[in-house]
Amino acid sequence: MATTAPKKHIKTHSTYAFESNTSNVAASQMRNVLNKLADKVDVSDPSHVRFENELDSFFSLFRRYLVEKSSGNTLDWDKIKSPNPEEVVDYKVIEQQPENVSNLSKLAVLKLNGGLGTSMGCVGPKSVIEVRDGNTFLDLSVRQIEYLNRQYDSDVPLLLMNSFNTDKDTEHLIKKYSANRIRIRSFNQSRFPRVYKDSLLPVPTDYNDSLDSWYPPGHGDLFESLYASGELDALISQGREILFVSNGDNLGATVDLKILNHMIETDAEYIMELTDKTRADVKGGTLISYDGQVRLLEVAQVPKEHIDDFKNIRKFKNFNTNNLWINLKAVKRLVESSALAMEIIPNEKTISRKGMDVTVLQLETACGAAIRHFGGAHGVVVPRSRFLPVKTCSDLLMVKSDLFYLQHGALKLDPTRFGPNPLIKLGSHFKKVSGFNARISHIPKLLELDHLTITGNVFLGKNVTLKGTVIIVCSDGQKIDIPNGSVLENVVITGNLQILEH
Repeated sequence: MATTAPKKHIKTHSTYAFESNTSNVAASQMRNVLNKLADKVDVSDPSHVRFENELDSFFSLFRRYLVEKSSGNTLDWDKIKSPNPEEVVDYKVIEQQPENVSNLSKLAVLKLNGGLGTSMGCVGPKSVIEVRDGNTFLDLSVRQIEYLNRQYDSDVPLLLMNSFNTDKDTEHLIKKYSANRIRIRSFNQSRFPRVYKDSLLPVPTDYNDSLDSWYPPGHGDLFESLYASGELDALISQGREILFVSNGDNLGATVDLKILNHMIETDAEYIMELTDKTRADVKGGTLISYDGQVRLLEVAQVPKEHIDDFKNIRKFKNFNTNNLWINLKAVKRLVESSALAMEIIPNEKTISRKGMDVTVLQLETACGAAIRHFGGAHGVVVPRSRFLPVKTCSDLLMVKSDLFYLQHGALKLDPTRFGPNPLIKLGSHFKKVSGFNARISHIPKLLELDHLTITGNVFLGKNVTLKGTVIIVCSDGQKIDIPNGSVLENVVITGNLQILEH
């Protein structure tokens, strides 16, 4: 199929109105514009073929979005059932089985590395943020695999799926691991055009348009990008059968031989790691049984009248950690047969054009939603320790603290800790890593902490210990300095440093 392209001057406001044949008209307009965009790329440019293929994939996604939007394709809530014991297995069942180290020859590990650190105020890939003892996310991933290979005399490779936002920086960074006992490969996920929400036409007018005209289409793009890059065939030719996939910022996602062995023994083509929900995870996607197959149910798919049911942690006990174990030959089969039709997630963004804010859509998919297309697919409920994401500086404070210690690149919870991890909420002054480091230059002791809230211009001194529930609220225009050596237990501290029993 030839591919796609946009006009040179696309109006941000179109007179196009939805009619009964909306899907066909919009699809036809999109195809014409995308073809023109593809035609602008010099055929001698090595990126030409890849660009055309990406536009083909985008058009398929866009057309399916139009069809589903017009048909109102939604789940029937009455058909949703809890998974049976074969569809969701408890880790306690499989951990009794002996480990087979030889299975490591069949494994490859992939980290989703497409995200930027902008939400935490950083420039460049999120994977280069320092998280513990001078180590970045990427450093810890490399150390984990290197230790695994050294311990078992194996050769498990590490793959990184980058986006156009992170690829250049990542390629430069991984050179420092050339002497390490690890093979690192990286490839790019697709680059899709953003679409104006009102006209449903693509934002970019040229292949080299500004970066905010494009977007990486979510980690559901993993399957096609792995295939298109040639890395899928390369892994299969090496005898690799299983790919362990996880988010690059999940510090709990280490290789688990028990799950690897369980997958091979059960001939499952796909395993999703789940863990128990807490009140902080009520919006997390969960596995359900629907029309006789396992599916991932996301909060965006839930009818408004059933949102409270979905958030009920007694009814939906587990959620998706996005730690996934996937059979590589099954991926090849499904990609080549175009059978991976995952639920589309329309994500609205705002960009600036001609001095005005314009709303755009980016159509994304999630690799967890692919579970229903794989044979023998099921979930495994794992300990909470395998889900330790760092999305905010509140998370960063926890993983830097004495709650954890570092062992061969993996974070381990201090065995003297009692109960679940503390709930930490840091205010806007701590949103960026720079503000966090300036105000918490010395990490407090949190081993006995249950709940921490800090808002406002607050600075912590050296050797501070926080226990129980600690709430520190600084009013606008004021400043709170917590003195060196302070021990705060079950207290509320306000702007004038009055300490009240909580």
